[in-house]
Amino acid sequence: MNTDPIADYLTRIRNAVKANHRVVEIPASNLKKEMTKILFDQGYILSYKFDDSSVQGTIKIALKYNKETKESVIRKIQRISTPGLRQYAGANEMPRILNGLGIAIVSTSKGVITGKQAHRDNVGGEVLCYVY
Repeated sequence: MNTDPIADYLTRIRNAVKANHRVVEIPASNLKKEMTKILFDQGYILSYKFDDSSVQGTIKIALKYNKETKESVIRKIQRISTPGLRQYAGANEMPRILNGLGIAIVSTSKGVITGKQAHRDNVGGEVLCYVY
């Protein structure tokens, strides 16, 4: 039993990046699938595949590395809102990560979106994590 599946998702990605793995496999959920789509759309991962062969299913994520320096594109991936201390932000209070170079993933009433998109759509929500 995992009490914080989002933190587990982020930790698996963080550990795979530090170990220079090419692919990481994570147990799936709808929230994790949406977060994976955002990471792909923003260019932080190379590709992903949802495998629904088992009951829960898995997400296979191909990590992205810089060709010249062999460093990961993901410098830091940090959980913000935890089950013990939820962090919410209004539309005008959305955090800017590295002066706009990073992203905040936010769970809103319009679904899981980036902080910039939430500011544009004028919706607030729970700030799940920062990625840069």
